[in-house]
Amino acid sequence: MVGLAKEFFDTVIIGGGVAGFAAAMYAGRFNMKTAVVAENWGGTIVLTDTVENYPGFKKLSGQELADKIKAHALEYGVELVQERVTSVERCGESFRVTHAKGVLETKTVVFATGTKWRKLGVKGEEEYSNKGVHYCALCDGYFYKGKNVVIVGGGDSAAKESLTLAGLAGNVTILVRGAELKAEPINLERVRKAKNVSVRTNVAIQEVKGNGKNVTSVMLKADKGVEELAIDGVFVEIGHLPVSELAAKLGVKTDKRNEIMIDRLSNTNLEGVYACGDVADSPFKQAITGVGEAVNAAYSAYQYVSSREIHPCGERNGGDAVIGRGTHPPLAKPPEKA
Repeated sequence: MVGLAKEFFDTVIIGGGVAGFAAAMYAGRFNMKTAVVAENWGGTIVLTDTVENYPGFKKLSGQELADKIKAHALEYGVELVQERVTSVERCGESFRVTHAKGVLETKTVVFATGTKWRKLGVKGEEEYSNKGVHYCALCDGYFYKGKNVVIVGGGDSAAKESLTLAGLAGNVTILVRGAELKAEPINLERVRKAKNVSVRTNVAIQEVKGNGKNVTSVMLKADKGVEELAIDGVFVEIGHLPVSELAAKLGVKTDKRNEIMIDRLSNTNLEGVYACGDVADSPFKQAITGVGEAVNAAYSAYQYVSSREIHPCGERNGGDAVIGRGTHPPLAKPPEKA
């Protein structure tokens, strides 16, 4: 683990999900001095009950997949800092990554910061958060055994969450704002076959109501007007928001959705700064696509640091000494194309 001492890294990866550790694994294979910094390990995939679309594994849990990729990365001497990053700044030729217990200096930065849940933004949502309003069926579904719940969302994530809840709750209703539930065909068929799952389309929640302690109902706007639906729990699955604030403050370009803009090799608009995974602007977001972007980010960072001499912050101006230089093996050469 990295303490308070300053070291000079070839790359610091911000984010502890599958993309972050995939980037770390490849950086380690290039003999790059690498640190991964995150408040928690695993990322959002650990909240997925079953993963069936990651090549090489027919079926495993999100936690198992995250653990396997992390363990693989640690085989290459990657250092871990389990702290929340508070700022990323350019300092001369390098970067300062500040966290709660110190500062890491690095030649390059990889943003693998992922996403956070998008909220409904309706009356009662905040008041009843964790009192009947939830954002993770795997985490909180256990509390609704035999009860009636709704899932708000119209995509594949909502379909999969409904199947998780179907094994626990009495009845599960998917509330879709649009005209149809747009899920992967295999999950759509599973929803249709689930005896205690139903789908309502062209409907939206206007308010979450309760008794002060728990949710008791939701107010719905439907084709025939406003109605009140008695339920015990609300699970929100309407997408995610990219965690890109640190990158944006550094000057990294983001799109209208606040996703970090990258090219095919995961380069951003800033030299020495890369991004991968759900925080990036790729249209198809899956664990496997994020891992692919992560591999490209590590390769691009390797090309950058191996093609120039990069000095620690303040070194040329008599700044603080930085320890840890010269202790890592020489950078490896990437394999030639077959």
